[in-house]
Amino acid sequence: MRSLNPDEAALWAKVAATIRPLSREPVEAQEVEDPPKIVLTRIAPAPRPPVRPKVAVPIGDRTLDGSWDKRLRGGSVEPDRILDLHGMTLDTAWQAIDRTLERAVAAGDRVLLLITGHHRPGTAPVERGRIRAAVHDWLAASRHASRIAAVRGAHRRHGGGGSLYIVLRRR
Repeated sequence: MRSLNPDEAALWAKVAATIRPLSREPVEAQEVEDPPKIVLTRIAPAPRPPVRPKVAVPIGDRTLDGSWDKRLRGGSVEPDRILDLHGMTLDTAWQAIDRTLERAVAAGDRVLLLITGHHRPGTAPVERGRIRAAVHDWLAASRHASRIAAVRGAHRRHGGGGSLYIVLRRR
């Protein structure tokens, strides 16, 4: 938690002075001599999610350094750890993802390759592809979500549309 420095507070006061109120009644302009003290606080982390979360915030749109995205698209990144979810049920897949993320964070790994399998055209999504459909929500609700920098589709040499790269933040 920190307070704004005098330059930041002065800038904030200028910005606040340009705000038009929603009310149609005129408001008298007030001159600000001493900028108000604004304190920034951190929000406490969310509680641990249940074994199979139902609601989550997507993390797939988080940004990476341009060189990271270029290396991932080009397939020049070698994963530090690989997890293949073929043949698993929803529950065992969720547990395997959680355990693998825990081990990867502890080991300081940066890139995980998560093999979910391709969706087969013509097959009802209820029958096939349930794990792939749930992965992004699971990662967002995971107790390790704060350690995940981004999730990207894998390069063709690492499984293409049937795999994902999970890029972890540095410690």
